[in-house]
Amino acid sequence: MKILFLFIDGVGLREPATDNPLNPEVCPQLCRLIEKHSVAIDANLDVEGIPQSATGQATMFTGINCAAAMGKHCEGFPGPGLRRIIEENNLFLQLLKRGKKVSFADAYLVESVDELEMRRFKSVTTVMALTAPETIRTVDDLIEDKAVLQDITRETIQDRYPDIPVVTPQRAASQLATIAIENDFTLFEFFQTDVSGHSLDYTRACTVLRTYDRFLEKLVQLAEVSGFTIVMTADHGNIENVSERGHTRNPVPFIAYGPRAALLLNGVKSLIDVTPAILNAFDCAL
Repeated sequence: MKILFLFIDGVGLREPATDNPLNPEVCPQLCRLIEKHSVAIDANLDVEGIPQSATGQATMFTGINCAAAMGKHCEGFPGPGLRRIIEENNLFLQLLKRGKKVSFADAYLVESVDELEMRRFKSVTTVMALTAPETIRTVDDLIEDKAVLQDITRETIQDRYPDIPVVTPQRAASQLATIAIENDFTLFEFFQTDVSGHSLDYTRACTVLRTYDRFLEKLVQLAEVSGFTIVMTADHGNIENVSERGHTRNPVPFIAYGPRAALLLNGVKSLIDVTPAILNAFDCAL
């Protein structure tokens, strides 16, 4: 069994509205998956306030209610206490202990793992990846088409890396599918949805979602041919309401598409359940 986990940042569920770009005209593939192959799950974690990235992502990738552990929702980069939880309990480590081959498909714009380690501020996924350095991909991997950039098309780095060519969303999807086929578990993180949600720019949000949707449509086709299962979820809501700059308390979709979809969807009610569901799917495949 092979799982491709698509972490899409800042995508919540909300009724249709003029300020909600998450609709079939903008992103038909994503909306089909949400309608037919998903459950709505909680991102609030029984903690008051607006859900934030650090605790939401840490919860998603550990199975521990990190907002409750911290006593609040923590934004941005995880602090020392949250880092310890991630370093000791993350999904990568738990899969490696089961003998699974794991990869983080996003390319870091660094030349070595040591350079990444020296960064003062590290995201949840970076803290997790550094506990299993073999999962990390660098700029050299991107040049060799063995990694995917967080924006999918590489357009955001053209001023710094003009020699790295732009790719279509479909080409990026093919590159990601190749990585997914080579590994038991592959993670790809996309955060432009959250960035565009914060911008309050409906047109920008639509552009981001259209790019992702073309990427996703190709991935679904490749998954059907190759037999890997797609899992997708978000850490909190945001882009579904571009009238408000901050995150939302809306539920988020948990999507599963492929051979193990029914098993993965069963019993997932909040971000706390994501890692246990993935581990259970692998354990049941033994």
